[in-house]
Amino acid sequence: MKLETETLRARVGAARDVSGRALLAERVSGGWWEGRLSSSALATATAVMALELAGSEPEKLLIGPGVEWLVRTQREDGGWGDTPESLANLSTTLLVVAALRLAGGEAGREALGRAMEWVRGKAGGVEPEVLARALEARYGKDRTFSVPIMMACAIGGVLGPAPECWRHVPQLPFELASLPRRWYAALQLPVVSYALPALIAIGQVRLHHRPRRHPLTLLRWSQRGRTLKLLEAIQPEGGGYLEATPLTAFVTMALASAGLGRHAVARRALGFLTASARSDGSWPIDTNLATWVTSLSVKALAGVPGAVFDSGPAVAAWMRAQQTTAVHEYTLSAPGAWGWTDLPGGVPDADDTSAALLALAVPGMGEHDAAAAAGVRWLLGLQNRDGGMPTFCRGWGALPFDRSTPEITAHALAALHEWRHLAVPGMARAMEAMARYLAKTQEADGSWLPLWFGNERARGEANPVYGTACVVRYLHGLAGTRAMCDEGAAYLVGSQRSDGAWSGAGEAGPATVEETALALHALALSLVRSEASEVVLGRGAEALLRLTDGGREAPAAPIGLYFARLWYHERLYPRIFQTAALAALAVRWRDE
Repeated sequence: MKLETETLRARVGAARDVSGRALLAERVSGGWWEGRLSSSALATATAVMALELAGSEPEKLLIGPGVEWLVRTQREDGGWGDTPESLANLSTTLLVVAALRLAGGEAGREALGRAMEWVRGKAGGVEPEVLARALEARYGKDRTFSVPIMMACAIGGVLGPAPECWRHVPQLPFELASLPRRWYAALQLPVVSYALPALIAIGQVRLHHRPRRHPLTLLRWSQRGRTLKLLEAIQPEGGGYLEATPLTAFVTMALASAGLGRHAVARRALGFLTASARSDGSWPIDTNLATWVTSLSVKALAGVPGAVFDSGPAVAAWMRAQQTTAVHEYTLSAPGAWGWTDLPGGVPDADDTSAALLALAVPGMGEHDAAAAAGVRWLLGLQNRDGGMPTFCRGWGALPFDRSTPEITAHALAALHEWRHLAVPGMARAMEAMARYLAKTQEADGSWLPLWFGNERARGEANPVYGTACVVRYLHGLAGTRAMCDEGAAYLVGSQRSDGAWSGAGEAGPATVEETALALHALALSLVRSEASEVVLGRGAEALLRLTDGGREAPAAPIGLYFARLWYHERLYPRIFQTAALAALAVRWRDE
């Protein structure tokens, strides 16, 4: 038994080194990481529609390869998922149907027929009223994504002939965007904070096609010019809102359908879409997560002894350059934060700011007290009244993607704890409130539910394994959190599958490298040493070594949740998470 244990520990150490070297090899020439997001049928469909409606002849050359990619990646059941590896879902399939009807031609005819049969079976019919009810059932009162889908379906002829089809597209109150932006949170808009471009553009196209005899109609017409100026003012220089293909494409097709296809916003958006197209004909949902994956990579490699991390100063300088220095035009966010990307469409958010703060604290990254103090102040200013941390904007609690969330709150708490020596006013009080929020949001079974990650095979598409593993990892070593961490660890132990791995769906779905690595990392940090604990860790280590071929492989799974519940995977997630988990396990066993 002792020999088997020693052999496993040696294999874990070797796999850590292999994975660490592979992670280092993923750096771009400047020394940081960029990663690669999965190609997306949803993004590709919306881009094809936007190009068909507003593109110039050279830009329209991208439509054919896009259609071919969509046809090639149709699932056997006739539908499409958000990634080629995802289960088919109604939102994506409807958007592909709209794209094929609009621009598919003969190449998409057979695929279109199979897709309509899938939609009929999934929604219970293909009548506009049936489709509207099905989308409402998925998204509830959050119209951030359901209304753009219905707009695309109207444009693509899925909802019947125009103009009658537009009665199925709800009117978004775009005129409210003309009010002072500090009022937005109090207005309880029907879209989330980051969807202002969709509110404006789609609200306008609905009014254009189906103006009602209503007192608000004149008001809305009077605010078209003013809100279009705002839409232009908040458009990033690269043309892509949030660097997101779907959002940018929705805005473009809305403007084009309203007769504004030559507007400056549409032209810049088309420039972004053409630049974002991939050589295989597809589009990703976002350009990259460079800042996010760089922060996570630096932190993961900190636990790999002997890792030749010679680009620390260069990475730190690059990360410092990504910190905002002025009020952000899009969300009016204060300076001092980080977004997920180094590109102009990124928006400052709590998770990326916390990750950057933790990365800058890693030995070898230099001294960054001034930058860290600005980041800490930004986090303190974002904290909600419930003690938790939202993603982008304080006080927008009406819709799920604007509310406080446990994994981001715990991440911020860890970042504040790391930089507590700065003694920024209000830190201690904020940290206590965060801890209370986490205790309050812990589920009865000891888990926490995350916002930005899920598992499409799990009940409610939630991922308690991811959420719990994140919170337990972030809270490790923080005073006053031991009891809730122990409950979280107990949940993870109880969630271990019969094969030793983890999945957010338990035995109902395949184990993934990401979920197994995150759970194992959390348990390596938190489990009290005992024979039973070592059995759990040993089984988990064997599973991770099996899933990664001893650290050599890093297959990605679509557990990431993008805006409006779109699934994605990132090539670097499994590499980063397994490196960090193997390093934490090796440290635990070394210190015994």
